[in-house]
Amino acid sequence: MTEKSASVSTATMRRILPAEMVERGRNPFDPPPGLRGQGAVRPVELLNGARAWLVTGFEEARTVLSDARFSADKIRHRDATSLRPHEPAEAKAEREDGIFVFMDPPEHTRLRRSLTGQFTVRRMRELESRVREIAVEHIEAMKAAGTEADLVPAFALPLPTLVICELLGVDHADRAEFQERTAVGLNASSTPQEQATARAELYAFMRRLVAAKRSTPADDLLSGLVHDTDPALTDAQLVDVALLLLTAGHETTANMLGLGTFALLEHPDQLAALRADPGLIDNAVEELLRFLSILQLGVSRVATEPVTLGGVDLPAGATVVIATPEVNRDPRHWDDPDTLDVRRPRTPHLAFGHGVHQCLGQQLARIELRIGLGELLSRLPGLRLAVPAEQVPVRDEMLIFGVRSLPVTWS
Repeated sequence: MTEKSASVSTATMRRILPAEMVERGRNPFDPPPGLRGQGAVRPVELLNGARAWLVTGFEEARTVLSDARFSADKIRHRDATSLRPHEPAEAKAEREDGIFVFMDPPEHTRLRRSLTGQFTVRRMRELESRVREIAVEHIEAMKAAGTEADLVPAFALPLPTLVICELLGVDHADRAEFQERTAVGLNASSTPQEQATARAELYAFMRRLVAAKRSTPADDLLSGLVHDTDPALTDAQLVDVALLLLTAGHETTANMLGLGTFALLEHPDQLAALRADPGLIDNAVEELLRFLSILQLGVSRVATEPVTLGGVDLPAGATVVIATPEVNRDPRHWDDPDTLDVRRPRTPHLAFGHGVHQCLGQQLARIELRIGLGELLSRLPGLRLAVPAEQVPVRDEMLIFGVRSLPVTWS
């Protein structure tokens, strides 16, 4: 599986879901109305004519994500969310790609273990100081340019891009090119042709980067994957892994920074509480992750045998789709779940998934959100929207929810 096919599998999901299951309606912070009610597990007819089962209950979703009877392997199992039918690969066929999010153990275990060894405490600690430097640099550039800015291109997009550059060891001389390709390839405002071209260029960029790390290793994650993995990963696997880290670590964090700021500005009581007590920032990040749940319906699994889930009997081969925004608002798990409360006691949520596929970069994402939001609030007094809230363009046509732009002003 190439980077292109991985991105297509995400994009096509949106095209076969009924609009009421994706579009969030008047309140951009609430789950789409089509996800609400009707039970924790229910059948849904997809626009490609297939049937899937929608999971909106917290405990039921945890079961799907941790039970080995539900497979993530879209090569060997027919997933109803695919646009086109395909013949499953032979069970013993060896996978040669590096898209481990679409693998089951033991293939997934090997690649995951290789990456886990690179997300060291030391590396995260060093990245934390760089995250702060990058955040401050971009905020000060915004202030130097006046008292208004579009927070998305000025801050939310470049911050995670440059952090990924640090993680992968992209040379400073190449970072402008990397930022440009990333900004176009992962930007919902780009045309399909622009995105396709930029992604092809990103793939070529990563191939060159892998080759550079083979010949001249450095103290970065990609060099570690190239030289410290046994058995060694192929160039194709390394490129896939690097692009997966980029996609997972950039688009989600960028949209959380933009949408999280928007949510705080639209909940002035919560913004005031956070300004009054900056020590609430860790709590606020967890609550925003739960409350916003920007990964809408991108996670699906296939039952490899008959399973009873939430009292519903699923046949072997059934596709289940996790509705993360509704799962993280399950009233059986949280009191008053539709309320944003930065003082809410911290309880587990599924914004980073669960089980063997739980997000590897969640610690880094939390660092970026904590520092990014914290520096914005401390360095931009009086931060507020520069346009009415209803004029902020949201991107609910994508599986990763967020804002296309966020015009803000400050004192």
